[in-house]
Amino acid sequence: MEQLLVLDEPLLEFAHGQKVPRPHDGLAMFGPYDSDLPSHPAIISYGVIGTPQSLKAFESFSARIRCPIVDQENQVLWPPFPGFDVAFQSLLPPQPTARCILDAEMLTAECKYADPLARVAAVVERYLQAIEVMAKRDEQIHVIICLVPDEVYTSCRSLSGTPRAGHGRVSRRRTPTTPTGQLQLFQSIETDEYGLSPDFRRQLKARAMKFGIPIQIIRESTLCLPNIGPPSARRLTPLSDRAWKLGVALYYKAGGKPWRLASARPGVCYIGLAYKRTTIDVCSNTACCAAQVFLDSGDGIVFMGQVGPWYSPRNKECHLSADAAYDLMSGVLETYSEMEGQPLTEVFLHCRSSISEEEFQGFRKACPERVKLVGIRVKQEPEIRLYREGCWPVLRGTLWLSSAREAYLWTHGYKPCLQTYDGLEVPVPLRITIQHGDADPIQVASDILGLTKLNYNSCILGDAQPVTIRFSDAVGDVLVGNPAVNKRSHKFKFYI
Repeated sequence: MEQLLVLDEPLLEFAHGQKVPRPHDGLAMFGPYDSDLPSHPAIISYGVIGTPQSLKAFESFSARIRCPIVDQENQVLWPPFPGFDVAFQSLLPPQPTARCILDAEMLTAECKYADPLARVAAVVERYLQAIEVMAKRDEQIHVIICLVPDEVYTSCRSLSGTPRAGHGRVSRRRTPTTPTGQLQLFQSIETDEYGLSPDFRRQLKARAMKFGIPIQIIRESTLCLPNIGPPSARRLTPLSDRAWKLGVALYYKAGGKPWRLASARPGVCYIGLAYKRTTIDVCSNTACCAAQVFLDSGDGIVFMGQVGPWYSPRNKECHLSADAAYDLMSGVLETYSEMEGQPLTEVFLHCRSSISEEEFQGFRKACPERVKLVGIRVKQEPEIRLYREGCWPVLRGTLWLSSAREAYLWTHGYKPCLQTYDGLEVPVPLRITIQHGDADPIQVASDILGLTKLNYNSCILGDAQPVTIRFSDAVGDVLVGNPAVNKRSHKFKFYI
């Protein structure tokens, strides 16, 4: 039943039921989806942590995004930003609810520690102390903005290094080369002897959850304004684009709902599964499975499964036992019931790797009989290319049905509403395989295309991957990479 067709660009729903495909248009013309709902944050209460220089840069940047911003070069690709209050119908006050100044010299000194684990722990501790002080204030704070100097970003990542005393060259700590096979679909997690990740972002995200306030990490160079101060060494997108991205992220983390999928079906949820090995020991078979759940409302839930011997060094694959799959799904559904409350009708499992029969039966056993369960493998397929006449690649949404249970979906491609292709190479498709259960492949592909539009950490027409797959590594890194952290939030906004 081979068939080639182009799916329509999924619509997003904004205030008063208005529907358009592009988030910039919907927010600028109608406002966010929840603008007339009781949950709408009319005023964003935020805290800011940073050095004197980064605080000054943020003050200038936030003042700029409260006003309209127009890119003079390409307003189709980089739409004008109407100002924060217009786009989100919410006030971003000129002054934060709380502010904490970090000692720039101390940060610089700590970033030069030779031991990468001590380096990251010292810098994270400075931000955590400030977050703890803010969390104890009587005033409610919706989101805490952590401004990070570029030297922290450069030196406090798991693959970064600084010159050691007496040596002129940079030493880098690397994860062992990944063999071929399913192991490429989930990665080993580096942790120090105290059970914390040697990566600033992952460790700070995990350890800050206990204070119950989402954080937004911003590199200082991101705040660079055109024609003001020294130019940034980074290649930045236009100011209007950065205003859109930061605005959406702040509004979402403050409790707002910028948009929802117009095609969302009540009672349907999508679960992204991500496997992570808990050690870099190539002989170890210990791994964990994390689940990301996305509801018809657009909200996200994160749940961590059991740590166990799920990885097979012989097969280079990772699969849960039936009991572990049952426990994971039971926990997910219990959390879903607590946070959503709507009766489930369908559950779609998305995973980069294959889902074994034993795993699926465990998931199936945990679901109520009336709930339809479908297991789907979603992975990029670099071996497949599709070309069309002319100088532009295939259209975004192009779908090749190769069989009743397998299809190839191009989520990257020429976008008519942008009048361009915003990629660098020939786009590769997502290979969608319905491994367990029965479902219409066109409906499955349409749902996945829609899920590429639920990235609230940005403001784009659509990602290359659905949100169930797009953030699986980031969520797994925060969850599994910090086993010493006991208090974890189920809310997705704490992980991005």
